[in-house]
Amino acid sequence: MSNRETKTDVILIGAGIMSATLGTLLKELMPEWEITVFEKLENAGEESSNEWNNAGTGHAALCELNYTVEKPDGSIDISKAIKINEQFQLSMQFWSYLVNSKLISNPQDFIVSLPHMSMVLGKQNVTFLKKRFEAMSNNSLFQGMEFSDDPEKLMEWIPLIIQDRPSNDPIAATKIDCGTDVNFGALTRILFEHLKSKNVNIKYKHSVDNMKRTSDGSWELKVRNESGNVERHTAKFVFIGGGGGSLHLLQKSGIPEGKHIGGFPVSGIFMVCNNPEVVAQHHAKVYGLAKVGAPPMSVPHLDTRFIDNRKSLLFGPFAGFSPKFLKTGSMFDLVTSVKPNNLVTMLSAGAKNMSLTKYLIEQVMLSKEKRMEELREFIPNAKSEDWDLVVAGQRVQVIKDTEAGGKGTLQFGTEVISAADGSIAALLGASPGASTAVHVMLEVFKKCFPQHMKEWEPKIKEMIPSYGVSLMENPELLHEIHTSTTETLGLGEKVLVKS
Repeated sequence: MSNRETKTDVILIGAGIMSATLGTLLKELMPEWEITVFEKLENAGEESSNEWNNAGTGHAALCELNYTVEKPDGSIDISKAIKINEQFQLSMQFWSYLVNSKLISNPQDFIVSLPHMSMVLGKQNVTFLKKRFEAMSNNSLFQGMEFSDDPEKLMEWIPLIIQDRPSNDPIAATKIDCGTDVNFGALTRILFEHLKSKNVNIKYKHSVDNMKRTSDGSWELKVRNESGNVERHTAKFVFIGGGGGSLHLLQKSGIPEGKHIGGFPVSGIFMVCNNPEVVAQHHAKVYGLAKVGAPPMSVPHLDTRFIDNRKSLLFGPFAGFSPKFLKTGSMFDLVTSVKPNNLVTMLSAGAKNMSLTKYLIEQVMLSKEKRMEELREFIPNAKSEDWDLVVAGQRVQVIKDTEAGGKGTLQFGTEVISAADGSIAALLGASPGASTAVHVMLEVFKKCFPQHMKEWEPKIKEMIPSYGVSLMENPELLHEIHTSTTETLGLGEKVLVKS
């Protein structure tokens, strides 16, 4: 055991997209600050950020139907879609800044242009999609969206989905060409390479066992290295960005803001197409509607993906249940996350979500043929031998007591929990997560570094020109930013890949 204590300004726990984004922003704002990163695996971006564990949809709310809700009066509420789109625009601006500053050399290593589509079946759903299209296409953020229920037009857009489909099925789709496929694993690795070049101390195969406040208000972390020896590291500010592992560490911090919060793990399984001829016939991310009783994170989608410069085709996700909080976690993760202060919250959530638990267990039990039946709602002539199963990452949904939902409400989204004095922050939750990493980190700054915001603002605006401005209310700025990010990130160009 080592009693040597290392002092640093900032500690980031977890080498995923969130820590990569926070570290990169801080190095631009405060280059003299010393930053240390602890990651229990041997490389960056291996858990939730990894390209095989993350759907890679640049979540701009262009195709995800669960971000737009039909109200009792029949109108469509698109406020959540607007919010998420504006948040994704912040990420695009920051990535463009990194390319223009030569901190990223080739944006096509992690982002490519790809149409985003929504597709629905059945008369009632077609009516909903048309109303949704009308509400969204009138908004400057969603300009260029098209709607069609014409089989010939749809055959042009999505031949794989339309061919061999019974012609009496009402079907409709919307399409917008400015969508993206983002390889968050590749982006994470690129950003950590950059951080390494800026003398950020990145320690792989290091697990944070515990943490406590010191008398001067800093945090002391007990860290176990790959040899099993314990090291002690202190910092003025700690960010817990360990994906599903963040909840346990937040609980160990003992901050009051971390009490009465629980986590519910959901695993995902994708089917990946192994037949290049089939892969070549589809070029879009196509999102459908979640089945009744299914959680939002199991919305079915048929996605073109670009991974390792290869074009792939994935369908899913089928939800599953495992008590692990990380893919590389422990079977005791869920049990050990239940504490006296969140027991009632967790029990209430369990009682409220019996149907969800039942649904997840049923999903785990699905045979490959049953999964193929669901795929055939998208691709009527899909053949079993063309598709293999891939286990995706674990997502831990936040459970907390809310005014609207009462005790033990399951949250679908990303949340930052921070101490009142701003000395520690933890990121919990799931989608749209990675896509909105820049927005999330700006929230961390506001909560944890309010004393610096005034001096940082000019630099933040240089990196993110629309910072503090609503793009929806400033169509000229939106057009200008959209044009420059598209050009800088090479999104107007055709992608040359092996399928």
